[in-house]
Amino acid sequence: MKVQVDVVVPVRNEERDLVPSIQRLVTYLRESFPFTARVTIADNGSTDTTWAIATGLGRELAEVRAVHLDLPGRGRALRAIWSESDAEVLAYMDVDLSTDLNALLPLVAPLLSGHSDLAIGTRLARGSRVIRGPKREFISRSYNVLLRTVMGARFSDAQCGFKAIRRDQARALLPLTQDTGWFFDTELLVLAERAGLRIHEVPVDWIDDLDSRVDIVGTALADLRGMARLCAGFACGTIQVPQLRGPSVTARRNGNESAQFNRLPHASSPHPGRGTEIVVLLGANMVAAVLRFVLYRTWVFGRSKRGTGWPPAQTDDGARGEPARAGPIEPFGSTVQLAAMTATTGEN
Repeated sequence: MKVQVDVVVPVRNEERDLVPSIQRLVTYLRESFPFTARVTIADNGSTDTTWAIATGLGRELAEVRAVHLDLPGRGRALRAIWSESDAEVLAYMDVDLSTDLNALLPLVAPLLSGHSDLAIGTRLARGSRVIRGPKREFISRSYNVLLRTVMGARFSDAQCGFKAIRRDQARALLPLTQDTGWFFDTELLVLAERAGLRIHEVPVDWIDDLDSRVDIVGTALADLRGMARLCAGFACGTIQVPQLRGPSVTARRNGNESAQFNRLPHASSPHPGRGTEIVVLLGANMVAAVLRFVLYRTWVFGRSKRGTGWPPAQTDDGARGEPARAGPIEPFGSTVQLAAMTATTGEN
């Protein structure tokens, strides 16, 4: 039977959560999902028993297969699996299943119908219900403000681990991607917008994983480097993006049957002038320098000061069980305000 949706779950050292998460996902696909689907566990560089558990699940559950990659990196795993998959729609989700699985059908249905080309879950749109600590909320919103300010992005949430793309469009865009880690998502979305693809957004219910082992500072710096690399590639002409579907538009869904399409600033001219690109590149480098200074100041030097008892360590509300902020927060107005607010929040 032809597989319509291939759901990839990238994992690395997830021996504790893998079995319950995959069993829950398969149960949902069997009982509530109307399309034929496969679950691909992509083990990228695990050093614990994750691979043994993954192969065991592949033998036990008909819908599951396990693929092993020697090197780590979510982007590397997705590019490898998606490049060879025979499914019509290629999706992925984080192993912690932070996103409510009921959002999977709204995510892939517009792609299977041909209405849209790429779909993302968004925690930052009206209709989303999110439970997470204020620090992660601030970091996520700050990053997406930077993308809109520096790169003219129109999608609302680049980092939500819940995305899907049509196979034919993935074949065209994947060879243009370079990142092997967390920036892969952003890179793919930026390329998709420049290629004129329709991006469908699904507001999701999302609960933060308090056991997340993501290196926030390292990921933030890698994202800034990735943004600078893309700007340089566009400015110098080393990244050439084909027009795959007319002018760029973003399909924004607000939980109802209507969809609104918004033209991007560069829609009428898919190749902005060299001067514009250089200005954008310089702006990205300036923002990266400011945030790199702030991050090192608050994380490295701030930690050494807290070792002497001053200033007092701030409480991580999300980790200590205090009520987490949910719902939309107004984005910050400018890069200067962003840098100033980052400097006053202490640890990210």
